[in-house]
Amino acid sequence: MVNEKTGKRKGKKRKRMEVRRKKEFAYRGHTLEGLLKMSMSEQRALYPTRIRRKIERGLSEEHRKFLNRVVKEGDKKPVKTHLRDMIVLPQMVGRRIGIHDGKNFRVIAVMPEMIGHYLGEFALTRKPVKHSGPGVGATRSSKYLPLK
Repeated sequence: MVNEKTGKRKGKKRKRMEVRRKKEFAYRGHTLEGLLKMSMSEQRALYPTRIRRKIERGLSEEHRKFLNRVVKEGDKKPVKTHLRDMIVLPQMVGRRIGIHDGKNFRVIAVMPEMIGHYLGEFALTRKPVKHSGPGVGATRSSKYLPLK
């Protein structure tokens, strides 16, 4: 309904937009600070089975060396690695890591949401296919492609 005097609509009052606050990060109910204070055995209980078993057996010597390098010199420059099967741990958050994708090193900044994933998930090894016109000699009709 329109008010005759003002020309404005009557009806529902508009609600004010509430400001959305960014949710604080929590991994399975624990903040990043809480995760950093936990020991590796306490963290292990939070991870999915595959990762939990890998930590239970013990990280390999390569993985431990890489983790120490990331913690020590990760702030200065990206730490390059071929260890695509390394688990993202809370100690890596905020660091930059160069992950080899088979050709180049993809530099990523580790964010809290990446905890519990493998490094290889963030550097894809295959490019998406980009189709174009047929190649020379593909078919007999491809000889007569218009120049426009």
